[in-house]
Amino acid sequence: MRTVLDSVSCGDLTAVYRRDADTGVVELVLTPTDRADAIVRDDCAAEPLVQAKIVGDDYPFGFSQGRTMRGATTVTQHMTYGEPHVDSMPDGTVRVTTTVSDDRGWRYEHVLAMTPASRAAEIRTSVINDSARAVTFEMLSSFTLGSISPYQTGLDPENLTLHRLRSTWSAEGRVLSQPLEDLELELSWQKYSANSVRFGSIGSFPVREWAPFVAVTDRRANVTWAAATTHASSWQIEAYRRDDGLSLSGGIADREFGQWTHVVRPGERFDAPYAVVTAVAGGVDEAAQAVAGNVRKDLHVPSCEDHLPVIFNEFCSTWGCPSERSVTEQLDAVKALGVEYFVIDAGWFDDQAFESASRFGKWEVSKKAFPNGMKPVVDKIHEAGLKAGIWFEFEIAGREEPDCFNKNEWLLKRDGLPITSGNRRWWDMRNPEVREYLAHKVIDFLKDNGFDYMKVDYNDTIGIGCETPGDPNASLGEGLYDQIQASQAFFRRIREELPDLMIEICASGGHRLVQSFMTIGAMASFSDAHECDYIPVIAANMHRMILPRQSQIWAVVRDEEPDDKLYYQICSGLLGRLCFSGDATAFAGRKNEIIRDGVAFYHEAAPVIDHGETHWYGPRLGSYSRPTGWQGIVRDGETGTAADGRALVVLHTFHDAPATITVPVDGPSVARIVRTFHRDGVTVTLDDDMLTVSGLADFDGVAVLLER
Repeated sequence: MRTVLDSVSCGDLTAVYRRDADTGVVELVLTPTDRADAIVRDDCAAEPLVQAKIVGDDYPFGFSQGRTMRGATTVTQHMTYGEPHVDSMPDGTVRVTTTVSDDRGWRYEHVLAMTPASRAAEIRTSVINDSARAVTFEMLSSFTLGSISPYQTGLDPENLTLHRLRSTWSAEGRVLSQPLEDLELELSWQKYSANSVRFGSIGSFPVREWAPFVAVTDRRANVTWAAATTHASSWQIEAYRRDDGLSLSGGIADREFGQWTHVVRPGERFDAPYAVVTAVAGGVDEAAQAVAGNVRKDLHVPSCEDHLPVIFNEFCSTWGCPSERSVTEQLDAVKALGVEYFVIDAGWFDDQAFESASRFGKWEVSKKAFPNGMKPVVDKIHEAGLKAGIWFEFEIAGREEPDCFNKNEWLLKRDGLPITSGNRRWWDMRNPEVREYLAHKVIDFLKDNGFDYMKVDYNDTIGIGCETPGDPNASLGEGLYDQIQASQAFFRRIREELPDLMIEICASGGHRLVQSFMTIGAMASFSDAHECDYIPVIAANMHRMILPRQSQIWAVVRDEEPDDKLYYQICSGLLGRLCFSGDATAFAGRKNEIIRDGVAFYHEAAPVIDHGETHWYGPRLGSYSRPTGWQGIVRDGETGTAADGRALVVLHTFHDAPATITVPVDGPSVARIVRTFHRDGVTVTLDDDMLTVSGLADFDGVAVLLER
């Protein structure tokens, strides 16, 4: 039996705190506000607010070891739960704090915060050691949710679907939706075996194999719960079932999964990285966007970002061999096209092509490529009316800079040796000498040359972790976590010293697309899929992971490509932040006319790109390498913003596409077509809230802006 201790609402999201009469456990149940009265499940074990495992406590039984650390005696025998305490702020923010005490002298703080500025909630879990002895954790959750689905009782077969986002290099964000039964997340006949799906990413690429996201849909109730971890090192999420209810939890990858332990000494406090959670009426698309949109309230970007400027990045022009001459030629080609940022990418510090060299660490301007230094080049960019950007990978030491590559006392180590991957080693960002060195090499360089924009790349992963200097007992996972926290602290220092600097987050494309980084950067590289047919597929996937206003999508212009291909490429860019690259000589003639028209469309559509909710249409795409069929994206403008009453439709066809496609556009009750962007021969009509596009061929791109 469950007793409701409190029910706290903020907008469409409600948090219900319930105590189990038999065990005293307090659990959190999230629900859409209008479904709170439909909660009925009390026939499963209550999910504790905190999952933890302390060294020395018994491991969970039920064939659990190696599969899950949930349910250890740390949780089942030692925790006592206080009452939730609610604080309401003048801005509508609600904070619920619940204390969970361990009978051996330490306590946990579980804090849930909801705000009108987000459709999701944040959960922060901390441990405070008030005892006289040190405590070693080998697992500590950032969030837990249980009793799913709360609207059903009993087994509830063939109703719940688990959603995850697969991700690999240049193919990020593919949705994988599986019934619980396909994952063997059913209870065993004696409710003995603990059935768990534990997944995550190990290393300093937090978006690799999986994005740090999970969702579960109750199809009968049409409600989806979603959660995301936010830190940028090893993480895990678990879906767990031992009885009729399903539980979700996640946080730092534990000792089994990510080689993490952490000692909390007497008087110390440890704050687990925060998690973002929600429950929405609808499916995974609605839930994922609610979670991703949580970043918006924490964005602090220069005012020039308000209208989503267009970018030119020269990487696909020189492929890592920029020079004063190439920048001048490209600048002359693109400055009149509506571009506002000009970014000099990798290789400005090297006389070889970036792909074949590894001169990282000294960050000295190539005298051969830039004989007059960098400042005159930046001045030229500014004189053309554009903002100037530069590329760095400052967390790395490269093999061809031996003074850096072999500076062992400044490098991350494992087994007493510098961690080496290919031509890269990693600076120990926890070392104050490293940070001061980089402050000079990076921050002073940006100031001295007048840069407005920095693209920060990160092209390999540290792996399972690193040692902590001076602490031989520290776990590798803890070393990794501390290293990335120190890196992010350096990013924040850059922002503090250069508050008007635009920061772009990149990690071989999309390997760092997590909320802790997205609150630091104004935008991010969506992928390294610069010239692939499936760019619009990944670009649309990103709407479930990050805000479109932060998703930089490339349109590469080539001399040899037909003019009409630009419609396909620019329409891909309309799914986020439009960025051009390519041959300087290609920006001419009919191509320039199409680009100008596309940029003008982008500017008019920018409010909807920035503020809206996305809906996907079209057949399921199997192969990314050879996509077939079509994809239709309808983005409804958000009420109360500049996008209110408007909708953006972006359509792409692939191999074997139909000649005519119809998509519904009834979200904003549109009444007329404001503007279109497509090649000659394509026709667009609107009738009874259905948009029909005819005359299509394979690999067409069509964009339509609608309003009431």
